[in-house]
Amino acid sequence: MKTASLSGSPRGGVGKKDATVLRDKGQVPGVMYGGSEQVHFHVSEVQLNKLVITPETYLLQFEIDGKTHDCVFQDVQFHPVTDRIVHIDLLQVATDKPIRVKLPVRTEGTSIGVQNGGRLHVVYRRLPVVGLASQVPDSITVNITDLELGDSLRMEDIKVEGCTIPLNDSAVVLGIRRTRAAMSAASDEEGAEGTEEAAAEGGED
Repeated sequence: MKTASLSGSPRGGVGKKDATVLRDKGQVPGVMYGGSEQVHFHVSEVQLNKLVITPETYLLQFEIDGKTHDCVFQDVQFHPVTDRIVHIDLLQVATDKPIRVKLPVRTEGTSIGVQNGGRLHVVYRRLPVVGLASQVPDSITVNITDLELGDSLRMEDIKVEGCTIPLNDSAVVLGIRRTRAAMSAASDEEGAEGTEEAAAEGGED
């Protein structure tokens, strides 16, 4: 995974009133767990936005109280109206324990179906992956070159070395949908072929 730095400060209080005061000052309250004890902290909302509002997934080098911990985002809560981040949970990463993160799905190549007028429809833009932090990649890249109109790529077609994807094998990740233009073109081709066949049959008489 890609790494990023994040720094925080210990929280003096953990009540709702304290959290409101922090947010008014442009800070986001959070908690880090997975270690010997939970650590309550607050971080800059501006700094946090750069790491959360992005398709990337990061292994965080989280610095607090003079110590640095390897962490991943476990949960991010947003305000239902303003979409501002109101709370985060960080999970400390142990070298010998698997973690679960969501990785961005990236495509490479131009599918045959798209070249023939189809449209790429992505169902999962991010996929959950379970594995040791050292084995989790930056993203999941799939080649769509051979996909034709109506074809789909399913979970069973995707492999991430050293990791597992906790989804049903039959789940569709992406596919090439038929568009009206593609269906119209196919219909025109079929009509043209029918006309040619009729003309050929008429010639034989």
